[in-house]
Amino acid sequence: MAISTHALAPLAGQLGIDPSGAAYIPYGHHCAKLDTFAAGDGDVDGKLIVVSGITPTPLGEGKTVTSIALSMAMNRIGAPTVACLRQPSLGPVFGAKGGGTGGGKSEVLPPALINLGLTGDGHAVGAAHNLLASMIDAHMRHGNELGLDPRRITWPRTCPVNDGALRKVITGLGSPLNGMPRETFFEINEASEVMAILALTTSRADLRRRLGEIIVGQTFARESVKAEQIGAAGAMSLLLRDAIHPNLVATTEGTPALIHAGPFANIAHGNSSLLATRWALTRSPWVVTEAGFATDLGLEKFYDIKARAGGLRPACVVIVATIRAFKVHAGVIKAKLGQALDKAIEEENVDAVTRGAENLKHHLRIATGFGAPVVVVVNRFPSDTDAEVAAVEAVARAGGAAGFACHTGFNDGGAGAEELAREVVKVARTSDPVFGYDLEGGLDRRIEQLATRVYGADGVDISADARKRIAELTAAGCGSLPICVAKTHLACTANPADGGIPKRFTLPVRDLQVRAGAGFVTVLTGELTTMPALAKRPNALGMDIDPDTGALIGV
Repeated sequence: MAISTHALAPLAGQLGIDPSGAAYIPYGHHCAKLDTFAAGDGDVDGKLIVVSGITPTPLGEGKTVTSIALSMAMNRIGAPTVACLRQPSLGPVFGAKGGGTGGGKSEVLPPALINLGLTGDGHAVGAAHNLLASMIDAHMRHGNELGLDPRRITWPRTCPVNDGALRKVITGLGSPLNGMPRETFFEINEASEVMAILALTTSRADLRRRLGEIIVGQTFARESVKAEQIGAAGAMSLLLRDAIHPNLVATTEGTPALIHAGPFANIAHGNSSLLATRWALTRSPWVVTEAGFATDLGLEKFYDIKARAGGLRPACVVIVATIRAFKVHAGVIKAKLGQALDKAIEEENVDAVTRGAENLKHHLRIATGFGAPVVVVVNRFPSDTDAEVAAVEAVARAGGAAGFACHTGFNDGGAGAEELAREVVKVARTSDPVFGYDLEGGLDRRIEQLATRVYGADGVDISADARKRIAELTAAGCGSLPICVAKTHLACTANPADGGIPKRFTLPVRDLQVRAGAGFVTVLTGELTTMPALAKRPNALGMDIDPDTGALIGV
């Protein structure tokens, strides 16, 4: 059963917000927004726990379940905790992934509402993004005073759902009233730079400034044009006036959870909002947050982008692993969405687990390199044997893990994660981050440092076009920005076919894109798309609504 708004009021009180005041904004019966600016700020004194994982498989390793179970278990052992999570992406809910609210007895509530857009932050991001796109085309149609080159407009449009047919389109066909025909593309809302900005902003003024800094294209003279010059930043801020506030919901055991922003981790920076995380650290002794995908993606970007921008100092990193993932990485079982599980997944195979745990060694090396103590946790399934768990623990201890635990949060809620909570509290030590690369030197040096230090690559192969782009960005004053590498989440390398066993490789760099508003440069390493497509049998086929009761079906 979902927590009612009335029951959320005490949670707001725990965070120092008067439920009758202006800072507490109820949204329906089950969630509320928190105006953290009206609530006031304080010293960032809480200890921050970042949950990451091994290379994921199509089975899902349970990072969100673990994050929620850990936050509840921390409260159970007397360590008051707030969870800070990303807003689930709407498109994958109807596609292959499904929801992003946890599961079983470790969920944020109500899952259907949260998965279907919650308070509409994603829609606001899409509206603000598309308003800018519309104003660019209107500017072109009405004289083009800035001299925008239609061949060099880089600002696309967005769509909230997976629609692969929109990856490449031509707009403006027909009469002159319809604009100037040009090639463009669509991204999913979560891939928008506006979403990245929302996740990194610290105030209304900062949001307004960042939106104005968005580079939308170049003039015929090859000069950058910003959203501020188009005149769109103010109206975009207006559309995001409520989206800037974090959303308060509760877990299945009543732990407060702030859900805010949802950038992808393989193409964006993959973390919930800096604003929610920093504010939670002023109100709670402990905060648990989740970084998208594995340590080479979400965790790296947590440190090198989010923590660097916000001065965050994590006290512990948790790496989530599953026995069945190691069997997939070892190649003894196949895993594909929508297909029955291989029966071998339930058969004890210590050798396969040990071989597959080479992936854990890789991610332990990455995680420990950032400076905070690391705890490895096995999200345990009933078929996992003690011998298989012992094999994982041996790899974890040898790889430098400061702690090890198993949890059964899906079946047992917070009670099933108390061992993990005690390990985290025991080893947690707030520490200064060790970043994956230095900001000194050029973009090419930064990319090489990240590739070799974090990914474990032998080096980088920067294409001629990418080198030209590096020179252009450096000349434009963007050469000192952090980088956000767009890399597959399905492999340790840049090739998704390589799978989860680390191997020698060279990181290919085919292009770079500046995200001046977000404050980073995106580095493209492969054929990743920012607009997912639907599979033959997407989750949407099983969804409906009961016409009599209004109950949601299949969400």
